[in-house]
Order: sequence, then C-alpha cells, then structure tokens
Amino acid sequence: MPTEQGIALKTTDRDWFTIHRGASPILGTAIHNGHEVRHDMEAQMALPEDDRLREEDPFTEFTIRDLANRIAFHRSRFAVDLNRARDEAVYLSPEQSWGLEVWKDEPSEEMVKQSLQMHDHYYIMLKTMLRELEEQYGHFIVLDIHSYNHRREGPGAPAADPESMPEINIGTSSMDRAKWAHVIDPFIAKLQEFEFRGHRMDVRENVSFQGKGEQTRFIHEHFPDTGCGIAIEFKKFFMDEWSGNPDREALVAMRAMIRSTLPMLEDIVKGMS
Repeated sequence: MPTEQGIALKTTDRDWFTIHRGASPILGTAIHNGHEVRHDMEAQMALPEDDRLREEDPFTEFTIRDLANRIAFHRSRFAVDLNRARDEAVYLSPEQSWGLEVWKDEPSEEMVKQSLQMHDHYYIMLKTMLRELEEQYGHFIVLDIHSYNHRREGPGAPAADPESMPEINIGTSSMDRAKWAHVIDPFIAKLQEFEFRGHRMDVRENVSFQGKGEQTRFIHEHFPDTGCGIAIEFKKFFMDEWSGNPDREALVAMRAMIRSTLPMLEDIVKGMS
C-alpha cells in the first residue's frame, strides 16, 4: 500500500484497531481505513492487493486526527467488513463484493470464525465507548468517515458524472431525520461554507449513498434518543484511486474541514443536555 509520511498509519497483520479517548462528545471513526489481512487469509485470496486497496478507504483516518475521540480499524474490509451485518461481514461471493472474485477457494470455517470474532469484539467495544460518552455528556455524535470511487472505468477514463456523485455525500437514512435535523442541517451547512482549496464543496444528502451501513444502524438502534451517527462519504478526489497515491494538500484540507465542525457540534450537544 502506498504510504505518505505522516498520513498513512504503520500497521501489521496483528493490529485490529486503534482507539483514542478524550474529553469530547464527538467521536470520529474510519472503519474502512485498514489494509491488513492475516497471512492465512491472504494466501487464499484471488484478489490482487491493488484491487483490494481500490475498494478500501485509505487515508480516511487522517481526516479525524483532530478529534479527541477516534477509532481507526486496521484490517481490510476484505478480511471483515465492520459496516456490514455480522452474517454478511465476510465476503463469500462476488455478489457481496462488487462482482470481484475475492477467493481462490472459499475460506475455511476457522478463518470466517476469527473474522466474525473481530466483528463481535469491535461492536462490544463501540457500545461500551458510546455508553461512556452518553453517561458523561448525555448525548453524542459519531462522524463515520468513508470514501468512494468515481473513476471506475480506468485511470485514463473520464470521471463519473458529478451530478450523481457529490464531493461529500451525507448519509442519514438509518436515523430519525426529524429528530436529528438540528445536528444534520447545520453540519451540512458548515461543510458547504468551508473554503476548500479556493472553492466551496458540493455537499449533498443521500445521493450516492444513503447511510445504510451497519455502524450507523447499530448506533441508532442502541442509542435512539442520545446518539446521532452521520455517515460521511468523501469522493476520492484526494487520491488516485488506481495507483493509491494520496494528494497531501487535499487531505490536509479535508482534515481542516472536519476540524472546523467540532466547536459547533460540541455546542449542539451541550445545548441538548
């Protein structure tokens, strides 16, 4: 995986996730940031590493480093996808993985079991951490950071039509939208007004994605009155999605954009207490 000094985390196949806990009711997560796969699983994979990287969300962890509370998952979504329900968290057929043939031979029951244990432990940890934030602040907000491809036809092909692919897609379908409008509306407005490298970003809601992932669904199921999970999808304008090389200036601006929302979000939570 291409690395950029200070941007990509150094991890090994023994690492699961990294947690930072601090004084804030806002939590940032980058659960598709990881690229690591256990050696036994990698030996079974038919999918080349470059193709695997293309469907992961590299560098998303960098955008949340200014949050006092943050979680970065280090395993590839092709080892276990935390944003899928448990029974779909290990891709066993191309239909589950954008038509990609992931395996030479189907992974053993033991391989799948180990991956699902990681899924279980992550959500046990997440629920505990969110319960702590709820007890301390009364309410909390989770910024669930992801990214998506927009040059699927090839490195030299034109980008997809921006009309259907905003630079930032906010997914809210798993929440009670009316209940959390006082969070979502000012958050979107704050992103839209941020000057990003000389222009304002195209930020829209539920266009390319609707926020139907497992993590936000889990948050709204277990904390329906106190937790607001916002699925945030950055189009991969911040990197070359075919080579994996990052645009450092874009990533620094993305990090500043997320940082700019924190005082407002903390004030909103304070007002709910």
